[in-house]
Amino acid sequence: MKVTQHSFKFLVLVAALFFGTLAYGQHHEEKHQNDGGEVNTNEEVNEYILHHIKDSHDFTLFSYTNDAGERKHVGFPLPVILWTSEGLVTFMSSEFHHNDDGHAIVERKGLKFAKIHGKIYELEQGATRVKFDEDHHATNAHKVLDFSITKSVFGILLVGILMIVAFTSLARQYRKKAIPTGLGRVLEPLVLYVRDEIARPNIGDKYYRRFTGYLLTVFFFIWVLNLLGLTPIGFNVTGQIAVTAALAIFTLIIYTFSGNKGYWGHMLWMPGVPVLIRPVLAIIELAGAFLIKPFSLLVRLFANISAGHIVVMSLIAIMVVMKNELTAGGATALSFVLAMFITLIEVLVAFLQAYIFTMLSALFIGMAVADHDHH
Repeated sequence: MKVTQHSFKFLVLVAALFFGTLAYGQHHEEKHQNDGGEVNTNEEVNEYILHHIKDSHDFTLFSYTNDAGERKHVGFPLPVILWTSEGLVTFMSSEFHHNDDGHAIVERKGLKFAKIHGKIYELEQGATRVKFDEDHHATNAHKVLDFSITKSVFGILLVGILMIVAFTSLARQYRKKAIPTGLGRVLEPLVLYVRDEIARPNIGDKYYRRFTGYLLTVFFFIWVLNLLGLTPIGFNVTGQIAVTAALAIFTLIIYTFSGNKGYWGHMLWMPGVPVLIRPVLAIIELAGAFLIKPFSLLVRLFANISAGHIVVMSLIAIMVVMKNELTAGGATALSFVLAMFITLIEVLVAFLQAYIFTMLSALFIGMAVADHDHH
């Protein structure tokens, strides 16, 4: 009986999603010709997808066009923090009014600022608007140091707070009872999995406890961010190469400073090979440790997550680009089925990418701290 009820609820949910999406597709077709704010052409779709996977200075949940033809955005602004020619300048991103082509000018401390393609520029003294060359590059403005709380930074802070709350609660439960309850029952097997299947086999029984905390942090951090990226909230934090590069640098720093004498001895003056070959091998080993290993960590996570978002958004766009060939209903139905299928795969990829990054990090650390034989 319970199975039947759960199955019925699932079918109702799928039907609601399907007909809701279908209604959106029909509504889109009826009014798209008079609505300049919606995405209609292939070029607009491509631009929208590329814009979606980038970071932004404001948090927009969704946008719509009212009856007056005005484009409205539902969300909230984020702090803009700039280091300019006059020092520190702060204001809220709502001052730009969601403008990204340099037309909205913000004045602070006698300076003028404009946002162009996601970057904030400071105008030259006396300039009242941004001038562009043939390639649409600003000729009378320059970039400033941007320390703003962007959408990706907001996502990182949010996940950090969630992790602190969740694991603090789990730690408190262990002090009071042997078996955790609630969310702790979900976290415990994952914590044990990372410890027993990733940290201990790759680092060894002697040193694994020292690095398990870091491995747990990066695993849950990447996994939760990947899952949030699949929600309508629109996070794409792990699809930002700056974020994946920072995570790779953390791993680089850990295995570099944790490396023992045997690790550096094998890297810089490898035993068991001719003396003339040792300098060449040292260069190769150093390149592998400082370039190839971090690059393999950052590019795999960045490329897979970004590609997943692009594929899902492209499938959703079928309802727009193929509505003339398949009708609004057919295009929406096809878009819904394909996007749902790929999204389910992306749920697996979200876990897999967190696992791979953590596994490789543990492997690199284990290679640095392992006790090497000297034959």
